[in-house]
Amino acid sequence: MSRPTTLVVCTTCRLPGADPAAPRDGARLSEALQAAGIAHRRQECLSACTRGCAVALCGPGRFTYVQGGLDPERDLQDLIAMVRAYAEAPDGIVPWRTRPEVIRKNTIARIPPLEA
Repeated sequence: MSRPTTLVVCTTCRLPGADPAAPRDGARLSEALQAAGIAHRRQECLSACTRGCAVALCGPGRFTYVQGGLDPERDLQDLIAMVRAYAEAPDGIVPWRTRPEVIRKNTIARIPPLEA
C-alpha cells in the first residue's frame, strides 16, 4: 500500500565542477522528474551545497531521507526507484540492501519522524 510521500528537490543545486553559466542541475533534475510523471515539490536551497544535487523524501509519521550526489541524467531511474520503495515502506525505512547504490552511497541524513 502506497503511503503519502513528498519528494522535495533543491532547484539551486549544482554538481561539483558544473559550469556556473549552465542551468542549475537541481532544476534539471526537477524537470526530468516532472517529465517522468513523478510528483515533487521544488525548493530553493536545502543547504547541502557540497553534496548536490540534493533531495529529501518525507511523509507523515515516517523517517525522512536527505540524499545528495544525484546526477539528473545518470541517477534519475535510481531516484524514482527509491521514491517508490519509500512510498511502500510503512515507517519510511527502506532496507539498506534494497536501496539503489547511488542512494546507499549518498545518504546525507535519515531523520526520525517528528511524531516519535
